[in-house]
Amino acid sequence: MLPATDIEGKEQGLIHSLPPTGIVIRLGDVTKRNYEPIAQQIQEFIFDKKDEAGAEGAVIGLSGGIDSTVSAYLACKALGKEKVLGLIMPDSRVTPKQDVNDAKAVSRALQIESKNIDISRIHVKYMTKLHPHRVAEGNLRARIRMSILYYHANLLNQLVLGTGDRSEALIGYFTKYGDGGVDLQPLAGLYKTQVRELGRHLGVSTQIIAKKSSPRLWRGHGAEAEIGATYEDIDRILYAIFDLKLSEEQTAEETGLDTKLVDRVMTMHRQTAHKRTIPYSVQPSP
Repeated sequence: MLPATDIEGKEQGLIHSLPPTGIVIRLGDVTKRNYEPIAQQIQEFIFDKKDEAGAEGAVIGLSGGIDSTVSAYLACKALGKEKVLGLIMPDSRVTPKQDVNDAKAVSRALQIESKNIDISRIHVKYMTKLHPHRVAEGNLRARIRMSILYYHANLLNQLVLGTGDRSEALIGYFTKYGDGGVDLQPLAGLYKTQVRELGRHLGVSTQIIAKKSSPRLWRGHGAEAEIGATYEDIDRILYAIFDLKLSEEQTAEETGLDTKLVDRVMTMHRQTAHKRTIPYSVQPSP
């Protein structure tokens, strides 16, 4: 199970669904939406928040994945390509070359300025003073990227545009003060499978839409393998509980998914509550 602090890095065996007979809640119930007004609302949100902050534009980390790509497409529509900076920040020791190529292809397609910053030397420098640990090192990579994004945001008077979706927010599948350290989260109201459909609507390449999601925090890192479930199943569970307000027992029955998987997803949600709030504090009595 993913711990309360950050992602764990322990691959789980996928829990598969029960036979489909009697299933009421299917993936189409989650993904069947009118994506044009959704895109318009998100674009207005980005534009308005940029104006409120008196910022010149937005900087975004381009990973070559669906979330960062859709965020970049929407930012360009909202602000104009000249107002968006894309930072490609691989660790060349662990990041697949295909991800870098996909990120570069996105920047070319959108015609935005981009920079390729290999963080491997920065990470190595940190590790000369730190004890090796795969998960901690992985989350350090995410926090290095956050620092670089904010450096450019400060330099250029821009906002850091987040790329997290609702699925990952609700189960806490992000690095606190890493990819969770942003100014705006334009996709936080959409489940992962909805983001894929929005990407299809926006004209994102099929290769990126179909790509398996991963934070790429270490070599061979895969999101679904670590979580122990597909996003299709995760999204149906979250949709049933948070949109339809069903109990965990009803959710398992209506989706046809194993009760162990429903429990796993909701345990992740409960244990990561602190990630979705401002830091806890206490007001001492006079």
